[in-house]
Amino acid sequence: VDANAAIFVGNVSSKTMSQTRNAKSALDAGWGLLKAMLSYKCNHAGVVFEEVNEAFTPQRCSCCGNIPASSPKGMGALGMREWVCDQCGSVHDRDVNAARNILALGHGRLAGGMPVL
Repeated sequence: VDANAAIFVGNVSSKTMSQTRNAKSALDAGWGLLKAMLSYKCNHAGVVFEEVNEAFTPQRCSCCGNIPASSPKGMGALGMREWVCDQCGSVHDRDVNAARNILALGHGRLAGGMPVL
C-alpha cells in the first residue's frame, strides 16, 4: 500500500460467487477479507482505494478499447487464457488484460471527478 498512490480492485462479490458452481474456489480465495484489509490499510496510509465495475474487463482489449469477437466470453471461455484482438492484433493474457482495464477504469473515475465511495 505504501508504494502506491491509488489501488483499484474489481467489484467481485464473494456472496454472489458463492452461489455459483465455483463456490468453493470463491470462498477459499477470501476476496471479501482481502478487500476489507486493503481498504483499511489504504485509509490508514492516505492512499486512494476504490472498487470499480469489472464487467467486461477480460473481454475489452486494453490497447484499442474494443470488445472483439475473438475475446473470451462467458463461463465457457474461462479456460481461454490468451487471446488475440482481431481489431488491433494485440496479444492478451486474460487476467493481465482485465487488470489493465480495471486500472484504466479507476484512473478514469479519478480524472472524471467522480466521488470515491
